[in-house]
Amino acid sequence: MGCAEILEKLLETVCGKQRDVPVESDTIKIKGTVVLMKKNVLNFKDAGSAFLDRMHELFGKRVTIQLVSAEHADPENGSKGKLGKPAILEWASSKTWISVEEAAFNITFDWDESLGVPGAFIVKNNHHSQFYLKTLTLHDVPGDGEVHFVCNSWVYPPHRYNYDRVFFSNKTYLPCNTPEPLVAYRNEELVNLRGTGSGMLKEWDRVYDYAVYNDLGYDRPVLGRSKDYPYPRRGRTSRPPTKRDSSLEKRLPRLSLNIYVPRDELFNHVKFNDFLTYSATSIIRVVIPQTASVLARPFNEFKSFERVLEFYKDSDEERSRECLPWKILKGQFHKYPIPHVIEEDNSAWRSDEEFGREMLAGVNPVIIQRLQEFPPTSKLNPEVYGNHTSKITRDQIEKYMDGLTVDDAIKNDRLFILNYHDLLMPYITRINSTTTKIYASRTILLLQDDGTLKPLAIELSLPHPQGDKHGSTSQVFSPSNDESVEGYVWHLAKAYVAVNDSGYHQLISHWLNTHAVIEPFIIAANRQLSVVHPIYKLLQPHFRDTLYVNGLARQILINAGGILESTVFPSKYAMEMSSVIYKNWVFTEQALPADLLKRGVAVPDSSQPNGLRLLIKDYPFAVDGLEIWSAIEAWVDEYCSFYYSTDDMIRDDTELQSWWMEVRNEGHGDLKDESWWPQMQTRAELIETCTIIIWVASALHAAVNFGQYPYAGYLPNRPTVSRRFMPERGTPEYAELESNHERAYLKTITAQLQTLMGISLIEMLSMHSADEIYLGQRDTPEWTCDRQPRQALQRFSDKLVEIENRIMNRNNDNTLKNRNGPVKLPYTLLYPNATGDKSATGLTGKGIPNSVSI
Repeated sequence: MGCAEILEKLLETVCGKQRDVPVESDTIKIKGTVVLMKKNVLNFKDAGSAFLDRMHELFGKRVTIQLVSAEHADPENGSKGKLGKPAILEWASSKTWISVEEAAFNITFDWDESLGVPGAFIVKNNHHSQFYLKTLTLHDVPGDGEVHFVCNSWVYPPHRYNYDRVFFSNKTYLPCNTPEPLVAYRNEELVNLRGTGSGMLKEWDRVYDYAVYNDLGYDRPVLGRSKDYPYPRRGRTSRPPTKRDSSLEKRLPRLSLNIYVPRDELFNHVKFNDFLTYSATSIIRVVIPQTASVLARPFNEFKSFERVLEFYKDSDEERSRECLPWKILKGQFHKYPIPHVIEEDNSAWRSDEEFGREMLAGVNPVIIQRLQEFPPTSKLNPEVYGNHTSKITRDQIEKYMDGLTVDDAIKNDRLFILNYHDLLMPYITRINSTTTKIYASRTILLLQDDGTLKPLAIELSLPHPQGDKHGSTSQVFSPSNDESVEGYVWHLAKAYVAVNDSGYHQLISHWLNTHAVIEPFIIAANRQLSVVHPIYKLLQPHFRDTLYVNGLARQILINAGGILESTVFPSKYAMEMSSVIYKNWVFTEQALPADLLKRGVAVPDSSQPNGLRLLIKDYPFAVDGLEIWSAIEAWVDEYCSFYYSTDDMIRDDTELQSWWMEVRNEGHGDLKDESWWPQMQTRAELIETCTIIIWVASALHAAVNFGQYPYAGYLPNRPTVSRRFMPERGTPEYAELESNHERAYLKTITAQLQTLMGISLIEMLSMHSADEIYLGQRDTPEWTCDRQPRQALQRFSDKLVEIENRIMNRNNDNTLKNRNGPVKLPYTLLYPNATGDKSATGLTGKGIPNSVSI
C-alpha cells in the first residue's frame, strides 16, 4: 500500500468517510471556484505529482461550504437564511495552479432553486491547520449570473471558534435594506469581531478592541485615558501586566514580531518577505560598518563630508548579484544607495535656497506658516513661562529684504516662518539634561519674486537660566554664505533648525498625525461596520496593514529605548511630548484646505476650485495635494451619494452612527468633548469625514513618509540630533569651527552609530513594497457588485492619471524653481501611480499607497 493510501485510511478513520447523498429532483447544481493561497494550502515540496494530487483530494474532503439563502429564512433557525447542503472542494490538477501564489478548487453545490440567490456561505475547516481563503465565485446562478464572495481571511479548524465562519457576497447593503435572512448573520459577525473585552487573545481570534499606550516600557507614562497624557487608542494585544507595575503591559522580547493583531491584519507573505529583507539589510548596514569602525579608526565620529559619502554606493558601482555572505566579505553590502538629495550634486543641499525649498517640497512640508505680526509672539502662558516674544529685530532682517520693509512684506504676504519655539520650549530643559543639546528655533523667510523662499534670520532660544518665569535667552543669526567663520556659524544654525524639523517630522507629522490618529478609525470600523456596509467598503482599502505596522512600531521603534528614542532629539521624552501636542489635534483641520488656511499659506477665494488661493504659488506639496484632495473628495461624494440620497438616511443608519460614536467616545475618547467633531447628521458631514480619513491614510502619509530616504538618507542634510551648543568665541569649539568646519559640524550633529541606525530605518520606511496597492486601485475588481460605484472608481483612477501628467509637466517647467531646486530632485511624493506601475517598487520617492502600510 502506497503512502497516499495509508494517509487516506488514517484520515478516513479520524474524520469519517463522506458519502454521496442522493440529490433530490427539485435541486439544481451550481458550479463554483474556490481560490486559496497556494503557499498556505500545503507545504510539501518534494512529493511526486500523484501523491500531491491525492493530498489535495483528501484536503478538499475536509473543507465544506454551505450556501446561505438571501431570500428565504428558516423559522427553526432564528429566521436566518436557509442553508444548502454542504459541498466539498474538488481537486483538478490540470487547472488548479492559477498563478504562482494561488490554487483554485472546483466545487459543486446541490441547491434548491426555490431558495433564490445565495447571499452568504458558511465554511468549515476540518483540516488540522488553518488556510487562507481568498475568494469563492459561483457560476451561472439562476437570476443572478455570477456571484462573487471576496473573503481574504484565514480559516482555522472549528474548535478555535465558538461560532460559524460566515462570508457574504459582494453585494452592498445599508442596515435597513439588508435581506431579512442575512440580518442575524450580519449582526452576529459584528458581535464576534468586538469580542468580550477581556481575556487573552490568540492568533485565531478575530477581535478588534481598544487599549491605551501602556506597552512602551518602564519609566514612560501611560498615554491615553489621561488629562495630562491624552492619546489615540491602539489595538488591544491582551498581554499580561508586568510584575513591577500592573498598569503596564508586559513587553515581548525585543526582536519578537509575534504581535497580536487579528490574523487577517498581518502582512501577506509578499510584504512580510519584503519587510524581513529590508530589516536584515538594515541590520547588516549598521553592524558591518560599526565593526570596521572599532577595528580601523576612532569610533563613532565622521571627520568630513567626504568620509560620510564613503558609506554610499558610487553611482556607477556595479549592482552585484553575488550571494549575501560574499558581498559582505567584499565590503559591498553595507553601502547605502545614494540618497536623491546628493545624487546630482553633493553640495547643493547646503544652499539657502534648498534650505527654504524643503519647507515646501521636502519630507515635512506641512509646518511653514505665514508671518502675520512682527516680532513673532508666543502663545505660551506668560504666568508659567514669562515673555517669549521673539528677539529678532527689523534691522536684522530688512537688510536682506531687497528694499522691502517688514510692514510692506507682511501686508503683501511675503514673510513666512518655520516656528518650533512654543512647541519645544516646555521640554528643552529636560531634553538637554540628556546627551542631546537643542534649541527652540524660529526661522523667518522672505517669498521672493521667483517663488523661492530666502531665509532672513534664525533665532535659537533656551529657557532663561534663572527659571522658566523669566522667559528665554536667544541668539539671532543672519545669512552668510562666505567661506568664513560667519558662514560656518550660519550653516550650523540651519543644522539646529533641521534637528528641530527632523524630530518633529518623525514624531508628529509622521507617527502621530498619520499612524496613531488613524488607528481608532480602523478599530471602530471593524467593530461597528459590517463588511457589506458601503462605508466599510469605501474605507477598508485605506486600513490595510496599518494595525500590524503600528504594533511593530510600538515593539521596536517608539518603545522605551527603541530606535526612535535612540535617533531623534526628544529621546526618552518623545512619546510624552507627542501626547502633549495631541491635545491640540483637531480632526477637521486634517483636511488639506483647512490646514493650508490655518497656517495662513492660503486665503479664501471662491473663484478657485478648492475655495482658496495659495499665497506661495510654487508650493509643490500644496499644489499637487489640492489636486489629489479634490479628486478624493469628488470620488467620495459620488460614492456616498449613490447609497445615501437624503440626510435622513445618514441619521437612520444604525451602524454608521455606532461607528462614529465609538470613534469619538472611545477611539479618540480623550478629545470626545471637543466641539469640532462632525455630528454625522448630514451627507456633507459623511463626505467630509471619509475624505479626511482617506487623505490622511494615503496622500498625507505618502507625502511625509516616502521622501525620508531621498532627503534625509544623507544625514548632514537633515540631522536628527545635536550634541553640543553653538560654539562661542574664544572656546576650543569655536577655534575648531574656524579651522575645520566640516569636522565641527559633524561633531555637533548626529553621531556615526545614530546616523547609520537612522538612515537604515528611513531606508526601510521609504521602500514601496512589491505588493503595494495605490490610490485609485482595489485588490480585486469584484470589490462590489454595484456598477455605478465601480464606474465612479474608474473615473477617480482616470482623474489621478491626469494629475500624474500635470505633476510631470510642472516638474519640467523651469520657471517653477521649487519643483526641483538646487539639488535637482523632482517633487514626486504625491505622484499617485494610479496605474500600479511595478517599477515604482523600492526607493522611488513616488506613489501614493492606499494606506499607512509601512
